[in-house]
Amino acid sequence: MPSLTLATLVQVSIFAANADTYAAAHHMATETGKPMVVMIGTEWCKPYQKMERTVLPQLRKHGLLKKVAFAVVNPDRERALVKKLTGGGPIPQLLMFRKTPKGWKRRKLVGGQSIHTVEKFINQGIALDDTSRKTAPGKPGG
Repeated sequence: MPSLTLATLVQVSIFAANADTYAAAHHMATETGKPMVVMIGTEWCKPYQKMERTVLPQLRKHGLLKKVAFAVVNPDRERALVKKLTGGGPIPQLLMFRKTPKGWKRRKLVGGQSIHTVEKFINQGIALDDTSRKTAPGKPGG
């Protein structure tokens, strides 16, 4: 039993070290205008574990997480925040929030996803964000 506890603590430490907090990501998105991507999952969720091992490292390697404000939120530790973000529902979820003149817009992917699907999801959100900035009133092209 002690080895299981140690393994869980190590996994939780790695989980926390690889992600910014929601508050930090929200602050960055608000200050910089970058889209915010929030991964919602737990250590016991197999689809989340698979994405954490395979998808997130590839996103980092390809530099995609530098183009967004990124956070991981664990429903076991931040239940109220997750309910507010998702309205409930299954995990894992990958949410993208973009700040627009009409408020925050949300897109989501539910369930385990491939690197291709997640990259496409994030790139589409970044493209939408770039398009809305170019056509915003008072901006060039708007």
